[in-house]
Amino acid sequence: MLLTTTLAVAAFISLMPAAILPFRRPPVRDALFWSLLVVAVAGPVVCVLAMFATGWRTGLAPALWITIAASLFVFGVLSALMREVWRLAPLLLPYMMLLAAVATLWIDQPGRPMVDQAPTVWVQFHILISVVTYGLLTIGAISGFAVVLQERALKRKKPGGFVRMLPSVADGEQIQVSLLAMGGAVLACGLLSGMAAEFFQSGELIVLKHKTALSLMTFAVIMVLLLMHARTGIRGRRAARYFLASYLLITLAYPGVKFVTDVVLATPA
Repeated sequence: MLLTTTLAVAAFISLMPAAILPFRRPPVRDALFWSLLVVAVAGPVVCVLAMFATGWRTGLAPALWITIAASLFVFGVLSALMREVWRLAPLLLPYMMLLAAVATLWIDQPGRPMVDQAPTVWVQFHILISVVTYGLLTIGAISGFAVVLQERALKRKKPGGFVRMLPSVADGEQIQVSLLAMGGAVLACGLLSGMAAEFFQSGELIVLKHKTALSLMTFAVIMVLLLMHARTGIRGRRAARYFLASYLLITLAYPGVKFVTDVVLATPA
């Protein structure tokens, strides 16, 4: 346990240089940016690998470290593939540090036992799909928040300062829509894999638990948003608010449920 705590603290520290960099110089995607981002991704990944080396863990801290590692990895890939995603670092990295701080504080919280009747391959595939979805929607939600900040600054006629480091409104909207579509597609695979895992566990395709219901609601919100964008061209702060609502739902579905079941309900009265 001491080793896990040490690695968690080290992973938290590994995020700091990349989080500080945008505030120390004008934004640029150069070798220093990539080097610090690699360190920021490596820290949580090593922590997750060490944490799960002895078997699967289901507590709040492991769930948070997985989502941090997945979100940062997805951010790195998207930063290489999409033109302006890397400019979200001033918002994303501090948010990841906040999650990492919570995960480190709750590192000793015991988890709940995992049902082991389902084939491991289905469970692992479903978990992989879920964390990739969460990573995509995390970046999309951060982009939506950046759009809100940019439009507010333009409305106040103060476009400089912090918002200068972020993507433009147009770029932020494009990132939102792209990640919304990717997140919806991956979430659909996650729902199908979850149905398969549930079938092998209980013999039923769908069992309406809190996590399942919130995941279905998230998928429905994403589909509605994509349809509204295609039909009406919904954009700006309005689209960002809807995106943030879908992100809130999936946050409640994954880390939120973990917090309630493994922290709130596990805490003695």
